[in-house]
Amino acid sequence: MARILIVEDEPSLASALQKGLQDERHAVDVEHDGEDGLWAAEGGEYELLILDLMLPGLPGMEICRRLRAGGHDLPILMLTARDTTEDIVAGLDAGADDYLTKPFPFEVLLARVRSLLRRSTPATSARVELGPLALDAAQHRVWRDGEELTLTAKEFQLLEVLVRHQGTVMTRGQLTDALWERDTEPDSNALEVYVAGLRRKIDRGRTPALIQTVRGVGYVVRLEGV
Repeated sequence: MARILIVEDEPSLASALQKGLQDERHAVDVEHDGEDGLWAAEGGEYELLILDLMLPGLPGMEICRRLRAGGHDLPILMLTARDTTEDIVAGLDAGADDYLTKPFPFEVLLARVRSLLRRSTPATSARVELGPLALDAAQHRVWRDGEELTLTAKEFQLLEVLVRHQGTVMTRGQLTDALWERDTEPDSNALEVYVAGLRRKIDRGRTPALIQTVRGVGYVVRLEGV
């Protein structure tokens, strides 16, 4: 699962891309205005930006330039209705990593997304650590302060998502998408039940508390003060 930002002012296209990428188990946010898109790209913990060239407020080309000038190495896939060599070269020179000319098959966009994510994401380590917590995804084992804990499959899945995005607030929707198939409708409080179970096993009687609630948003795993 990757966190992807789409900046596209055509509502129907933006909605179709968002749904398609969510079906591929990505967490997807959408902005329709260039200024809002730049703000989100600069402040969010995204792994890929899908950016339209022509936007109200601020053109996609300028968004690319500002992100690169600010030191952001976020992979950028540019969407453009212009197919001249000059326009494509200009977009790449501004900082885009790849481009697609509209209209395009969704399968082609998926292939470009996979390629950019492979290029930008190092191989995922089976073992992840956060302070007193250690998780081994290959063996499905978890330790806190050196003590091995017993988790259910769903608790382990939830913890792995949170730990691999440590420091990033994950919304209820993102966590629900990560834990359940899109054609499965979990109980309304199912996520809270698993979070509560994790807290009993991971944090109860121990300091610091690693699983934190961000009221009205979701959950985050981090060390206190980080």
